[in-house]
Amino acid sequence: MKIRTRIAPSPTGYMHVGTARTALFNYLFAKQNHGEFLLRIEDTDTERSKKEFETDIVNSLKWLGLNWDEELIRQSERVSIHKEYLAKLIENKKAFYCFHTIEELEEEQKNQALEKISFKHECEHKDLSLDKALEKLKKENAIIRLKTPHKKITFKDLIRGEVEFDTNLLGDISLAKNLDTPLYNLAVVVDDHETQITHVIRGEDHLPNTPKQILIQEALEFKQPEYAHLPLILSADRSKLSKRHGAVSVNEFARLGYLPKAMLNFMTLIGWHPKDDKEIFNLEELVKEFDLERVQKAGGIFNIEKLKSINNQYIKELVPAEIAKFIAPYLDMYNPTEAQLIKVAHLFKDRLNTFSEIKDLASFVFALPTYEIKLLSWKDAPKEKIKTNLQIVLSILENISEDSFDIDTTTTELMPKANNIGRGDLLWPLRVALSGMAKSPSPFEILDVLGKKESINRIKKALEKLNES
Repeated sequence: MKIRTRIAPSPTGYMHVGTARTALFNYLFAKQNHGEFLLRIEDTDTERSKKEFETDIVNSLKWLGLNWDEELIRQSERVSIHKEYLAKLIENKKAFYCFHTIEELEEEQKNQALEKISFKHECEHKDLSLDKALEKLKKENAIIRLKTPHKKITFKDLIRGEVEFDTNLLGDISLAKNLDTPLYNLAVVVDDHETQITHVIRGEDHLPNTPKQILIQEALEFKQPEYAHLPLILSADRSKLSKRHGAVSVNEFARLGYLPKAMLNFMTLIGWHPKDDKEIFNLEELVKEFDLERVQKAGGIFNIEKLKSINNQYIKELVPAEIAKFIAPYLDMYNPTEAQLIKVAHLFKDRLNTFSEIKDLASFVFALPTYEIKLLSWKDAPKEKIKTNLQIVLSILENISEDSFDIDTTTTELMPKANNIGRGDLLWPLRVALSGMAKSPSPFEILDVLGKKESINRIKKALEKLNES
C-alpha cells in the first residue's frame, strides 16, 4: 500500500511553527517512502475558522516548499460524507442520541471535579430505541454519541512504543452536534479513511484523541492507520512555545527575514537528530536522512540563536546580488540604487543573521546618525590631534580620482600613513566620521560603499563638529 500522510490544521489562527514542523515530518516521511503528502483544512468550527487563516496556512506551506500532492481538502465540504457514516453508526446501534442538556452536563462535570474525577459521561439514553429517540428528537435537542465499550485499547506508536488506554475513563464519546454538524474525532476518522491515510504523524497533544478515534474506526470497521506522536516544541524555560516567547508563526519568521531552507533545516533538528553531528541539510538530503526512529520522546527546545546561526550560514552561501534582493524591502525608505544594495549586501553578508537586521546595521550608509563629538576620540586624543588626522585623511582621499576610489586604492593610500601615525589615531576617527557609530565595518569597506563624494562630505561634517565645539 502506498504511504500517505497528511497535515490537517484548523484555520483558527496563523500557522504555528509547531504545525509547520509536523507538516515537515509528514512530508519527509511520505517522500522518503515514495508516498504522498496531503493538506486537509479542518474548518468545521465555523465560529473560529477564517479564510485569512486558511490563506496563511497555504502560503506558509508554499513558502517552506512543502507542496502537497493532491487538491486541497476542506473538511467543511465533506459534511455529507460524515453524515452518511453517522447515520450508519446510529442504524447499527453503535451510536445514539444523548438528550442531556448543557446544564445537566455542566452539573455532572462540576460534581465529578469535586470528587477529583476526570469528566466522562455515561449516558442512560444509549439503550433508548431508535424509534423512541427519533420521536423524542422532534421536541428536544440531542447530540450524537458513540456507545463506548469498556475495554483496554493498545496500539504501537512509532515514536513512543506500545501505548495503552482504558476506555472506562472516556465515557460515551461525542460524535456530532447533529447529523449535519460532525465533531472533530468523527470527521478526522472518516476523512483519514476516505483519503486512505496510512500514517497519522501529529503532535503529542493529540495523544488523548487516539483511543477515541480507534474506537470510532472499530465501530465503522475501518483499518487503523499507524500513529506517531511528535514531542511538542518548547521554549527555553521548557514551557509550551507561545507568542510571549517571540515569533511563533511561519509568516512572522518570513517577515523577519529568515530563509525557508534555513527554517526547514532548523525545524527538523527540533526533537530529531541525524546519524552524525551534521547540522546543515537541504530538503533533498533531509528526505534521505529522516527517520522516525530518531525522533525523541521528550519536548524539543526552540533555540532562536541556533536558528539565527543556521540562517547566517545559508545567507553566506548567497552572492551579493541575491542578498540585495532580500534586503531591498527593509531599506526601501532610503530608495537605494541596485548598485548600493549590492555593495551593502557585500559589506554585511557575513554579519547578517536575518535579512531584517540590515535596517539597523546599514542605516548609517543612507543617513548619517547623530553622534557625540567625543566618539571621534581614540583613547582620549585631544581635539586638535583628531582634526589634524582627519585633515590628513581628507587630503589623501581628495587626491584619489572618482574612477579609482575603491577599497584597494583607499587601503593602499591610507595604510602607510596609518602605520606611521598610529592605526587607531588615524582610522578610528575616520570610521566614526563615516558611520557615526562605535561599532561598524572597517573604514575602508565603508569608504567603498559610500563613494568619494559622500565620504568626503561626512569627514567635513566631522571637522565642522570639532571646530564648533
